[in-house]
Amino acid sequence: MMQQLNVALATASAKELAAAVRTKSVSALELTDAAIARIESLDGPINAVVVRDFDRARDQARQVDLAVVKGADLPLAGVPMTVKESFNVAGLPTTFGLEFAKDYRPTEDADAVRRLKDAGAIILGKTNVPAGLTDYQSDNPVYGRTNNPHDLSRSPGGSSGGSAAALAAGMVPLELGSDAGGSIRVPASFCGVFGHLASFDIISLEGFGPPGGGMIAQGRSWAAAGPMARTADDLALALGVLAGVEGRNAVAYRLALPPPRHNGLGDYRVFVLTEHPTASVDSEIVAAIDALAANLERAGASVSRHSELLPSLAESQALVERFTEVARARMPSLGGPPPKATVKDYVDCITGQEVIRRKWDVFFQSFDVVIAPCYSVPAFPHFAEQDPWPGLKRTLRIDGVDVAYAPQHAWPLMAGMPQLPATAAPIGRTRDGLPIGAQFIGPFLEDLTTIAFAGHVSAEFGLTAEIAAAGR
Repeated sequence: MMQQLNVALATASAKELAAAVRTKSVSALELTDAAIARIESLDGPINAVVVRDFDRARDQARQVDLAVVKGADLPLAGVPMTVKESFNVAGLPTTFGLEFAKDYRPTEDADAVRRLKDAGAIILGKTNVPAGLTDYQSDNPVYGRTNNPHDLSRSPGGSSGGSAAALAAGMVPLELGSDAGGSIRVPASFCGVFGHLASFDIISLEGFGPPGGGMIAQGRSWAAAGPMARTADDLALALGVLAGVEGRNAVAYRLALPPPRHNGLGDYRVFVLTEHPTASVDSEIVAAIDALAANLERAGASVSRHSELLPSLAESQALVERFTEVARARMPSLGGPPPKATVKDYVDCITGQEVIRRKWDVFFQSFDVVIAPCYSVPAFPHFAEQDPWPGLKRTLRIDGVDVAYAPQHAWPLMAGMPQLPATAAPIGRTRDGLPIGAQFIGPFLEDLTTIAFAGHVSAEFGLTAEIAAAGR
């Protein structure tokens, strides 16, 4: 029985596992024990699940089994999962990988974690992050380094790197991550899984760091939560649980995300983007996106590569850099040179952001989805140093040429800065067998369109998440 569950956990979707628990084909406790066994067996060389809460997870599972017996129809009934270390789970450390915070224990769950538990999910523990969530590799002085299950010498991405690695190794079918500059989409791409940057603020960030107090949710944040999974269907399932109005706004507001714009690939108006004025991209990623575009055209989709409606990517990235300068001036602890900035500078940035957001609104009247690289390269070899500002020193080798590391964050920030939903999905492999992912960017609040598109692409062309050799 345990061997059967071991195989199921590595291959079944969260949707399938929850259905099995609801029909009593398997118990939540049995799934939990199987997931714990996989973590204990596989995670040593990967180091993804760095905070473990197995005893309480078993208690949660027993409660879910009782609820199911009583007729509860829980959408995530008994699904074993982990969450990114930066989300508060009562009684567990929230450190952001920072040594000064290693003894901090919040007393309440983050809103997103509470929603998952209420839906029947079993929280096994927390997954690793880079120090301060500021790197595309997940390495910190508290928990050490996480390795990519597809190649242990390479990064799983960051900052939700432990999350993606746990999924890719088949330890869990579902994860909770966060993203602004690629922290879900880059790891998903590096590890060959699915991930979704939600439209900003539809998932509460109350209880999402920084260490010592958690976040006080505001109307305009610079990060968004989102699910990570091995299928697009599971992204939609988890988003249905996670998204919704919380706190003071809940007395009046309700969230009703529109359905996907189309029911099949042939109806989509797709814009393909493989060039950026400030960032590079590996030719193998371009080739995979080109192959996908050709398949989409054969399936009947409208595919374009040029439009006067496309907002200026150079202007958008310049605004990102200005935002960064203003943030460093407001928070000297972030490091780097101390630039001068005024309140007007900050207001100008916010205004510029809104102008770009409105330009994207106009663009998406003529297009449904943008296909673009998640990042400039597939999973890169580990860098030796733990550096809170890694972009100041590093280079990446792209098609035989060393290029500056810092400008490559323009690819994920293309969606993050205007706060658009973006779904990362596997679209191929490199010659060396590393996963290649792309991001499908969509109109604000139309998250279900990009997730549905990812699902159609996966089903139509067989572009699925594959369990890494380390998890087989």
